[in-house]
Amino acid sequence: MRRAGVACALLLIAALGTPLIALRPAAAQDADKLDTLQDLYKQIGRCWRSPRLPQGDLGIQITVVVSFNRTGEILGQPRITYESETASDDDRLAYRKAVMATLQRCTPLAFTEGFAGAIAGQPIRLRFDDRRKPPKPKERDVWLTQTIL
Repeated sequence: MRRAGVACALLLIAALGTPLIALRPAAAQDADKLDTLQDLYKQIGRCWRSPRLPQGDLGIQITVVVSFNRTGEILGQPRITYESETASDDDRLAYRKAVMATLQRCTPLAFTEGFAGAIAGQPIRLRFDDRRKPPKPKERDVWLTQTIL
């Protein structure tokens, strides 16, 4: 008897033109939302685009502290708290722009109800480590050189 009532409700909603996707259970709706800090870090990582650097630049580490509200929007002003000391001013500027572009690209974030309540207003430290390996020095073919004694 109860199934018939659900079927009638689905038909009625379909007749009214309301999308049936709105009838998904809450658990299914939360499946694509961020529920842990690990999920948040992964999502920010997917939005990250490394800046183009001149050949030979080795990249830097940069840390930014940011807070979010319950709806996943940035709360206040993100603050850079660390930059590699060996980086040039041009590299620092490029990375600052890349971090801010990442935050703009990723927000607003979709939080689950519970995670949104826990994270809202809390400072979150995001560390971007874009250090690159230096190119290997060319090996010399020492065994091919002739030695004259």
